[in-house]
Amino acid sequence: MATLHALLVGIDDYPTLVAPPLGGCLNDIAGVCRLLEKRTSVPTLRVLLDQEATVAAVEVGIRDQLGRAGPGDTAMFWFSGHGTRQQAHGADLLVEATGHNQALVCADGLLLDKRLRALLAAVAARGAHVVAIVDCCFAGGTTRDPLLTPRYAPARDVWARTRLPRARDAGPAWSSAPRGRSEVLLLAASRADQAAHEAYFGGHRYGVFTRAVLDVVQDSQPGVSYREVLSAADARVQCSGGLQQPILFPPGPDGVADLPFLADGTARKPGVYLLRHGPAGWEVNCGAGHGLREDAPAGATIAEFAVMAGGPAPTAHPTAEVTHTVDVPAVPGRLLTARTVLPDRALVDPVDWAPAPAHVYPVALTALSLPAATVTVNAASGMAGDVRATLDRALVSAGPGGGPSPLLRPVSDPREAGDLHFHVEIRDLTAHVLRRDGSHFVAPQPLSVPGEARQIADCLIHLTRWHRLRDLAPRPSPLDGLVRVEISPWGSPPERLLAPDGRGEIVCAYTAGDIRLPDAAQPPLLSVRLHNRSPDRALWCLLLDLTDSYASHATLYPGHFIAPGHTGHALDGEPVQFSLPTGRRPVPGAEGRDWLKLIVAECELNTVPFHLPAWAPAPAGSRLPAPGAHDGMLRFSQAPPSLSTRDLNRVGAGRYGQWTTRTIALRTVVPTS
Repeated sequence: MATLHALLVGIDDYPTLVAPPLGGCLNDIAGVCRLLEKRTSVPTLRVLLDQEATVAAVEVGIRDQLGRAGPGDTAMFWFSGHGTRQQAHGADLLVEATGHNQALVCADGLLLDKRLRALLAAVAARGAHVVAIVDCCFAGGTTRDPLLTPRYAPARDVWARTRLPRARDAGPAWSSAPRGRSEVLLLAASRADQAAHEAYFGGHRYGVFTRAVLDVVQDSQPGVSYREVLSAADARVQCSGGLQQPILFPPGPDGVADLPFLADGTARKPGVYLLRHGPAGWEVNCGAGHGLREDAPAGATIAEFAVMAGGPAPTAHPTAEVTHTVDVPAVPGRLLTARTVLPDRALVDPVDWAPAPAHVYPVALTALSLPAATVTVNAASGMAGDVRATLDRALVSAGPGGGPSPLLRPVSDPREAGDLHFHVEIRDLTAHVLRRDGSHFVAPQPLSVPGEARQIADCLIHLTRWHRLRDLAPRPSPLDGLVRVEISPWGSPPERLLAPDGRGEIVCAYTAGDIRLPDAAQPPLLSVRLHNRSPDRALWCLLLDLTDSYASHATLYPGHFIAPGHTGHALDGEPVQFSLPTGRRPVPGAEGRDWLKLIVAECELNTVPFHLPAWAPAPAGSRLPAPGAHDGMLRFSQAPPSLSTRDLNRVGAGRYGQWTTRTIALRTVVPTS
């Protein structure tokens, strides 16, 4: 049987020379102990409180207590106390775009985040699932509410002897975790540039974030995922007046974020988006940064969402002590319409139903006021009419419930073609998906059985998603030009930047191989950096790589805040290799194209809808998805990251809600000589 191994650390009574005292950390740990007794099986606990929680004791606890976890077990580290930051220098700046190193403040000094990550990564390397839940400030900040106490300890002279390790010898940072179940999952109380707070709940002090997580889990059904817990806790923090943004990392799909919270099991795959009740009412974490129109005509439907099957993930009531479990049946198919679009979310109204305010519902985007791609179909003379009819039926039934897809609009007259248009020609039981100039979008696809017609519809939807993502652009924004993408050959001086050619593309070349051994050609290595030129704004940046295989991923820079005047480094400063796609040999004259899509915002966006696998036909004999599986413009395939919300009072100030994009075309070539 899988076992939960937990190390719980709480510090209220800090020595005077180390940090100011706190009042809610021991209550946090007591609440966690009660939660584990009720919700987990076979837990083994070690608790370190106040003066017991020295740096050495915490490190030994991780190695000895959590190190007992083996394959299939869960190892949890929970810390409630002060956090701090110190100026980063040298190689640390490659992985610290905020310009600071963060640290936990133990009873006698600092446990640096890189050291903590290395210790937890060693536990994960044994095959255990490792999660760290940290309720402290990862950086400084002030509070505007006297009832909230920041868990931030300013730097003290006594810490000066604490050596900050260089990034290269301190173990990987959080963003460098290995992919898969062995990733270390982080649930943090605040961003790296924010304070985390504690406050009174029911007459007792708790960390605002810890109290939110405890209430969410106690009122949730078994199997709730970390992603859903974090999203629900985020709403709870905002409704409580907290001025902090809880963070889930890594947030991407196909990772540990969708595993059941502190329980054995496989990752769940609900919809891309979540519906929850926030400070301004019902909201879905899909906004203008994902393609919804901010400037839709008055009275027009901006977007529609539908509740998915699988049931809601219940959350806690904002202020009540929760001691019971609520079981609310799912309401799949119930609709919501978007009334206001912000960069990170849409405020929505339920249509003829009333969601439970204490629950989070997985929803899917079912209608979107973006132009659909147009499609014309032409069959060669002599082609059987039933083949053409089969494809026509597939095209008009590729949407939700087997109805029309909001992504495709079949037209009979080429003069009705939109900006993105597919011309499908059927020749010899083969479908050719062509551009206006007659070139192929993808290789010809077989069309002899109904399932293959469905696959062609799937292909057109995939291509539409990819093109709309590549061409995503906001209205003119005050953020335009504030973040510069800097690309230079690896090892060259930073000021040697590659510039676009006459076609507007940055061209980089393979090193020539022996003409008799074309595969010996070496792909180019580049340095890719994001420089925030703003004098006073920390900006959230995401760098997507859209490939000519119709894939999109955020591996280069998966979404972080960059401090004013600082630089974020793709792959934490490692070289970025641009090579031809698998199967495309690097022979002279071969080339591949990438579009680097920079998305900049003042608030963190849901990143999952930006992930798209490369297009590939389903293997022969494989089972295709049921009709209606494609239900929205950016309805990709996986579960959402934590919902991002901010202080809504900032809307009126004119600063909240800014975002922008930039696209850099890059062509990788193999020289002909």
